[in-house]
Amino acid sequence: MTGLDHEHSEAIDLAGRWLAQNPRDRLAEPVIPLLRQRFGLSLAESVEACRVAAKIREAADAKP
Repeated sequence: MTGLDHEHSEAIDLAGRWLAQNPRDRLAEPVIPLLRQRFGLSLAESVEACRVAAKIREAADAKP
């Protein structure tokens, strides 16, 4: 993985963690444009960040 890819991966993970901690129903604007603006992600990266957030939430819900 190149440095640039690594940086993008970190940004996606960061955005996913942020989104997992800030549920969509609490956000005042649509999620994808918000992630793109706030984290400088592309459309595809924003979608991947949503997937990361979903996995984080699923893991949290699965804990006893």
